[in-house]
Amino acid sequence: MKQFVCEPCGYIYDPALGDPDNGIKPGTPFEDLPDDWVCPICFLGKDVFVEAND
Repeated sequence: MKQFVCEPCGYIYDPALGDPDNGIKPGTPFEDLPDDWVCPICFLGKDVFVEAND
């Protein structure tokens, strides 16, 4: 699964890890995150994330 990076702060969403502190189970693809999910670091929305380069 592809990772996505928050451009403003650099947080990387890794689907293998999910975001358990915010109710996102490991194995959840970025595309399946709720529309109201926000970056756990800077609290901006999914629209500021871009696909991470390997």
